[in-house]
Amino acid sequence: MPIARGANLPAAILDMKILICISHVPDTTAKIQFTPDAKSLDTSGVQFVINPYDEFGLTRALQLNEKLGGTVTAVTVGGAEVEPTLRKALAIGAHDAVRVDAQPTDPLQVARELAAVATEGGYDLVICGQESIDYNGGVVPSALAELLSWPVVTPCIGFEPAGSRAKASREIDGGKEILEIALPAVLGAKKGLVEESELRIPNMRGIMAARTKPLTVKAPAGAAAGSAPVSFAKPAGKSAVQIIDAQNLDLLVQKLHEEAKVI
Repeated sequence: MPIARGANLPAAILDMKILICISHVPDTTAKIQFTPDAKSLDTSGVQFVINPYDEFGLTRALQLNEKLGGTVTAVTVGGAEVEPTLRKALAIGAHDAVRVDAQPTDPLQVARELAAVATEGGYDLVICGQESIDYNGGVVPSALAELLSWPVVTPCIGFEPAGSRAKASREIDGGKEILEIALPAVLGAKKGLVEESELRIPNMRGIMAARTKPLTVKAPAGAAAGSAPVSFAKPAGKSAVQIIDAQNLDLLVQKLHEEAKVI
């Protein structure tokens, strides 16, 4: 006789409402240029994708949903240009999506807008990527948890709910830390929460279904940005390679000492 889904699981974790935060970021292969005033990214010709760390979180959310039931909602803060990225999350398997109609200019502003969505929706778990690959700030998961007064685990490489609590693991210098946390909670996902081989990709059925899944546009809560970029600049180019004859050790030592300054 088949076992009903969740038959041996504590009732408190069934039908879990999960909010997965999606960042709309340039593809890792994109050639980055800035606007003439150097104050923002020049998006001309740039392909945007789901933030890779968010993909680990989305896949884990879908795994939990298949085991426990409930819903998975994708959310992002941005203008209409981010909707194709949200639709991809829907094609991968999220049930619905929310776009907060505001330009994300600051991590605390984003965290405040996400906190408003999480509070209104009554979610049991919020998953973000540990950071977005465009700014690499890593601020949003912890700031969001602070605003919600929830525990946070970041960078999270393992999560298993059990009743109203969960066991989670996070990466630390030289190893990992195992934690027991109360739910609801915030996770900052990275590889390890799921493996790359487990990542979901949209199939044709999912792409077709995504067209009819709800995508709600919400007015922003009005969170103010606490910072703004003054200017962007690319790193200095690498200097030309110098080839030194293997027999000329004196010159090699001189270069390493006076130019490279490594000895």
